[in-house]
Amino acid sequence: MTVPDLTIGRAIAIVAAGGAAGFMNSIVGSGTLISFPTLVGVGFDKITANVTNNIGLFPGSASASWGFRQELRGHARRLLVLASASAIGALIGALLLFRLSAGTFKVVVPFLVLVGVVLVLIQPFVMTRLRERRAGTDASQIGRITPALWLAVCAAGVYGGYFGAAQGVILIGIMGLTLDEPLVRVNAFKNVLSTVVGLVAGLVFLTKTSVPWTSVALLSMGSISGGLIGARIGRRIAPQVLRGIVATVGVVAAVRLLIQ
Repeated sequence: MTVPDLTIGRAIAIVAAGGAAGFMNSIVGSGTLISFPTLVGVGFDKITANVTNNIGLFPGSASASWGFRQELRGHARRLLVLASASAIGALIGALLLFRLSAGTFKVVVPFLVLVGVVLVLIQPFVMTRLRERRAGTDASQIGRITPALWLAVCAAGVYGGYFGAAQGVILIGIMGLTLDEPLVRVNAFKNVLSTVVGLVAGLVFLTKTSVPWTSVALLSMGSISGGLIGARIGRRIAPQVLRGIVATVGVVAAVRLLIQ
């Protein structure tokens, strides 16, 4: 476990990364592509960075969920069913993080980051196709929590518990295909499920390893603020601008992780 000394500069970097990640997670996902590389960049080893990132960002997803509370009203039953899938998946994913070797994680992470970047870039095309498919589907068949949807959300939870970059994009794609809801509500659902994944994975991490609580607190401060701001004004920002930022940061991060 490698935890750097917290200088003022490193503390500011962690808070800023948490804010940017919380903001992005609230409106599109993929905030991990900023916060995780920042933690590695200031001196954390990759496993500790992942643990710190997961625990530090889930309060941001919670604050974003609160910001989208208007869109969530009246949907508690569906959210509970989907949350059970996310919780089980997150438990499996978090346990896998410690079952697999640190070397495996080191090799896999750069490619997971690149997959996240690709998912962010293709999201507009995916959503266009989803709308086309929904337009030709019997409305009575859209919106039910089917076993296939539950399993897909569970699989996203496994990924989120293990690493989670672009988990939000995956969830938006899954639920956008199957739920007859506007994208803003799908995004609100995504924030709730991301909160569940972060909470469950964080509890597992607490039982498996030491947690650098000062860094977690700094990241949480940023992510909570970013989540609230993102829920409030995120819809006014052009999605293509955010995708460009995430893609740039993600590619740079993946390259750095590959050469370290």
